[in-house]
Amino acid sequence: MQDFLSAAARFINTTASHIFLTGKAGTGKTTFLKNLPALTHKNHIVVAPTGIAALNAGGVTIHSQFLLPPFTFLPDRFLPDDFSEGSRLINQNTLARKHPLNSVRKQVLRSIDLLVIDEVSMLRSDLLDAIDYRMKAAKGNFRQSFGGVQVLFIGDLYQLPPVVKNEEWMILQKYYNSPWFYEAKALQAEPLVYIELDKIFRQHDQQFIDILNNLRNNSATQQDIDLLNQHVKSPNEIQKLTDVITLTTHNYKADELNQKELKSLTSASHFVDAHIEGDFPEWNYPVQATIELKEGAQIMFVRNDNESKVYFNGKLATVKEIKDDKVWVELSDSRTRYQLKRERWENKRYTISEGSNLEDEVIGSFEQYPVKLAWAITVHKSQGLTFDKAIIDVGQAFADGQVYVALSRLRSLDGLILRTRINSSTISTDQQVVAFARENHKPLQLADVMKNRQQEFISQLLDQTFDFTSITKELDYLQKNHREEQFSEETMKPVLQQITESLETEKINTDRFRRQLLDLLVASDTIFLHQRLLKGSAYYRTIVIDILKKLLAHIELMRAKKKTKTYLSQLTEIDQILSKKLEEIDKAVYLVDAILTGEEKIDLSALTKLRAIERTKILVEVKKEIPSASYTDPKRRKKSSGTKRKSDGTNTYDLTIELLNKGLSAEQISHERKLTVGTIETHLAKAVAEDKVSIFSFMQEGAVMEIVNAYRQLPAEATSKDLYEWLKSKYGYGQLRAAMAYSKKVS
Repeated sequence: MQDFLSAAARFINTTASHIFLTGKAGTGKTTFLKNLPALTHKNHIVVAPTGIAALNAGGVTIHSQFLLPPFTFLPDRFLPDDFSEGSRLINQNTLARKHPLNSVRKQVLRSIDLLVIDEVSMLRSDLLDAIDYRMKAAKGNFRQSFGGVQVLFIGDLYQLPPVVKNEEWMILQKYYNSPWFYEAKALQAEPLVYIELDKIFRQHDQQFIDILNNLRNNSATQQDIDLLNQHVKSPNEIQKLTDVITLTTHNYKADELNQKELKSLTSASHFVDAHIEGDFPEWNYPVQATIELKEGAQIMFVRNDNESKVYFNGKLATVKEIKDDKVWVELSDSRTRYQLKRERWENKRYTISEGSNLEDEVIGSFEQYPVKLAWAITVHKSQGLTFDKAIIDVGQAFADGQVYVALSRLRSLDGLILRTRINSSTISTDQQVVAFARENHKPLQLADVMKNRQQEFISQLLDQTFDFTSITKELDYLQKNHREEQFSEETMKPVLQQITESLETEKINTDRFRRQLLDLLVASDTIFLHQRLLKGSAYYRTIVIDILKKLLAHIELMRAKKKTKTYLSQLTEIDQILSKKLEEIDKAVYLVDAILTGEEKIDLSALTKLRAIERTKILVEVKKEIPSASYTDPKRRKKSSGTKRKSDGTNTYDLTIELLNKGLSAEQISHERKLTVGTIETHLAKAVAEDKVSIFSFMQEGAVMEIVNAYRQLPAEATSKDLYEWLKSKYGYGQLRAAMAYSKKVS
């Protein structure tokens, strides 16, 4: 099995195994991620540890998707004896109680079959265990890691390590051997499938490739180091170089060099402002919001030109002319003149459509020239970039893998310029990472592993597809929490009882059917297995469709009733679970047949389209059958809902919390309730102070941290007005009070 990219796609599509897709710099990990939507039939979302990593991966941050506070997570039912309410420690209990998932995020997590985590080298083991708990809770499945969802980890452990402070590690070392993600408790019972991409696309110089491999594996020889040090240049020689970037270890070094070179230019400064719309937090900006440029400035592109292919991520250029807000640059090497054009980055979040389909919604955009000053850049920020030529300044390397990352940005030894000599003392790779790779990298065994995991996947598929326990549990919970006497509509509970009874009536037959399918699989009777699966799927599909019709009719009736928003939200979650079950039933026959026959490409998009058409027809039928006197169009009701709520006597503060928990933003709640955003944010600030909501459910982490840091610089008696003036009116009073309340809780 030499085509590891193809193997990775097959493991994703035909098994439930967690996968670690790794490989040296330039082996195609990012390209694989970009192509994943076309490669897999599985519903998936993409998350990453940082905002920039998430933006580059086309996903969202881990903390925003899972609503995780920036705390240390302990995989323990009990917190330490010296734990205080203000400490930055959480476990499952405090996470569920103080930072609950809202309905929208829960529905997103329920809808997925595959979770993709990019740049996993930065992911800490405790954070992964927090994700595991969130997935289990959302899926209602605590038997399997991540609630039965497959996880694809992408990254290179020889590059950026996870960040853990000494005081954090003093606590975490009681639970983990190291901070690396693979030490998470969630992965101990279900070992990763380790797939390492070995074809290098960036370098073609075998001698250079061998040196990089030796650096990576902690086996660099003196001959390797001597060969590299032949590329050391004197300060005078470096001063004469043009069209070259310096890679250095510290931010302050890169900033100083860039500012020094920019100030040395005698040409006038021009400032280019980004066009920002919607929700696009500052900590997520891919380049500066205001870029200072001068004629003669050296810049670097930070994005690939996918249309005209003029530049790539890491391509250098020199500003030649700035006139009437237009900027012309000369590309290095080719000396081609090119007019800069703005690029658009999008901030998005995952949502569930009315038809229970997973979608990504653009909530903000950032348009700016895709460039930054580029006389220097840190090794950290150079990840993913490719340079034909670079000055490497790693004499003060302080983190494992820094020398390797810096050198691996280059295409060949010919482009290497060293400012200082490389010493063996600065070359280091975490020995735990080397041991992990040695233990798990077994390419010759992948084919056999795949066969075994495929068999396990089919067995799991047959067992879980026709298991309706999760639906009946949700229905039981809903009936217990909404007793008949609480509602004016007497048919509420009977409808749910009807649905429960229709599933319970089938339980004996269903259990027998599942056992029969598994017996046929063990016996390798594929023909009879196909026949039974085909017939059984049609039978249970009819049952689920009938249940969906009853539920959707019930939902439409409830839209016309008062004081049913929370109940409607829970009915919508059951609708999603049923729709997911229908999807599983539809897929079962096709997936089992495809895996057993060794089919490479599995495309189930036609089934998705048919279900969407079918659902539309059901909704049309349902609305026709509902008497006009009993049904009010929710769009017409929405116009007056803000005032009616208040006249009904409903607590205005509680209503704001209720709408937030349903996934609405402060702006959306403001629009819904016909109140100002400031009023809504004041409600939410009070809710944070009373531990009723998580601040991260309505504010971005970057904004919270900025306010908290500013607040801690002010005197203890400082008011929100003082903070408002300190931050120069950047945030509203409601946001400031919320962050102040949060700061007091965690300080």
